[in-house]
Amino acid sequence: MLHKFIFQLGERLRNPSIRKWFAFLKQSEKWSIEALEAYQLQQLKELVTFAKANSDYYKEKFANIDPTSFSTLEDIQQLPLLSKQDVLLHTEEIHTKHNFKKVFNATTSGSSGDPLVYQREESADSFNRASIFRGYSWHNVQPWERNGYFWGFDFSTFKRFKICLLDAFQNRFRVFDYKEKAFKKFVKKLQRARYIHGYSSMIYQSAKLINDQNLPKPKHIKMVKGTSEKIYDSYKEEIQKAFGVPIISEYGAAETGIIAFECKEGNMHINMEGVIVEEIDHQIVVTNLQMKSFPIIRYQLGDYIELASKEKKCACGKVHCILEEVTGRIGENVYGKKEIYPSLYFYYIFKNLANKHNLKLTYQIIQKEKGILIFNLEENLSNTNEKKLRQEIHNYFASDIDYTICPNVKKKAGKEKTKSFISYL
Repeated sequence: MLHKFIFQLGERLRNPSIRKWFAFLKQSEKWSIEALEAYQLQQLKELVTFAKANSDYYKEKFANIDPTSFSTLEDIQQLPLLSKQDVLLHTEEIHTKHNFKKVFNATTSGSSGDPLVYQREESADSFNRASIFRGYSWHNVQPWERNGYFWGFDFSTFKRFKICLLDAFQNRFRVFDYKEKAFKKFVKKLQRARYIHGYSSMIYQSAKLINDQNLPKPKHIKMVKGTSEKIYDSYKEEIQKAFGVPIISEYGAAETGIIAFECKEGNMHINMEGVIVEEIDHQIVVTNLQMKSFPIIRYQLGDYIELASKEKKCACGKVHCILEEVTGRIGENVYGKKEIYPSLYFYYIFKNLANKHNLKLTYQIIQKEKGILIFNLEENLSNTNEKKLRQEIHNYFASDIDYTICPNVKKKAGKEKTKSFISYL
């Protein structure tokens, strides 16, 4: 099949170790819990030893720690916690001084609105992609099959062309627009699709459109995967009715990699070969076991979670620990004068500024009235940079939103996670 050949060719060029990792993960998913935890412990010891030897940050933090003495996973508690603020303040020092053959630049603005740019080596990047593909395999999905994608794109002509090209190589088509015309066009294309993935709120909107207007329902969908936003119970019935399969969840972050993936039985299995997950005061603490270029060790991701008891067994047969609930990612709508938009538009506005102009802003957006937004920024803006920000806002909202930009607004420190978007509607 042509699409399979093109996909695998691109895969071999970009991620040469991905097939090796996928084969490993398909084997390890049959391991016992004891074997998985033994692998985690070995990876942890190697990671901490490497970080201590090659990272200025960890050299200081782990000065009095001997990872070779670790005998159980509980020994991870000897290590200090790593906050988002630590990562932002010490990005350069956390990077390891090691000459990796191939690295990728990775960017995330995070849900707090603080941007992070770091490097991820090819092996870690390939492991993460292989983890996603293993999750797909649980639903009888091949990544090169025709798929619909609810995600973002850049508005510059060149970047848009590049995205379209990459989508074509991956047998993918996308929409990132709440307008009905765009949804109808997308829904028509879904007739040939085998899976759908992206923002859960937008998948829900497309399902609602199909059901409310009695549009032809896609007949061949094997998987609907929601990411980046909480999947509300109210979404599930609508999506099942429209697509014939339940929406499943993939949970992760750019810095941590894939944390958990939902199986056919509806349980979120932790990607134990890739991460160690701790629950401290109902908050998730993650260690990425595979990334050595930018070690993420005992990272306070900022989400509230609930782990299942170790006694809970899944009917699917996999013994990987189960993540019962993630409560920290709630997607909210932004109300324009006429249209409704996903709050993750803000993520792309500020990610574009960081990527295109190296303009990294700390932000919080407030909405108290429909069609009106307040952009609070911690930084001061030059006229040139304010113009760049206004252009990005216009790219996503056009004239449907009136807004005020308020520079030099400091966030109030509090016990709870700071939200990048606060709506009073």
